[in-house]
Amino acid sequence: MKFVILDRDGVINRDSDDFVKSPDEWEAIPGSLEAMAKLTQAGYRVVIATNQSGIERGLFDMDTLNAIHNKMRDALQALGGRIDAIFYCPHTDAANCTCRKPKPGLFLAIAERFDVDLKAVYVVGDSLRDIEAPAALGARPVLVLTGKGQKTYAEHALPEGTLVFDDLAAVGEYLLNA
Repeated sequence: MKFVILDRDGVINRDSDDFVKSPDEWEAIPGSLEAMAKLTQAGYRVVIATNQSGIERGLFDMDTLNAIHNKMRDALQALGGRIDAIFYCPHTDAANCTCRKPKPGLFLAIAERFDVDLKAVYVVGDSLRDIEAPAALGARPVLVLTGKGQKTYAEHALPEGTLVFDDLAAVGEYLLNA
């Protein structure tokens, strides 16, 4: 099974230091949805793993998060793509939960639900926390330079074997030609 796990903010859509708090604030990064559609059409299962601490912070509620995700799904579906599942952590760092990246909870849950060996999975993120846990679990870390990616690349040592691309469109082309 071909499988890819994507972070949301900074990879698929524009990130905001003030959080994406409504469907109106959600804006796709150029080429990201097209890349996801091409991956879907090539037989990839596309899953999202995203930290959404705005819920615990009271910045938005579950209905709003679902509305944001519905907007993303609808835009992707219009291009012939599909998201197989969205896994999210609603907690802040202070909660010290196991599902907040860089901890492995989201990735372990994805592996269990889809019965997939993470060693064969590319995991795409724009921050160190997006790729640390999957790298430690043996997945294939990928950093994009959108969102926080340029800062991450400049300021941190990346996990061994991390691939770096300009954006999700470039990741999609790589995966489709691999």
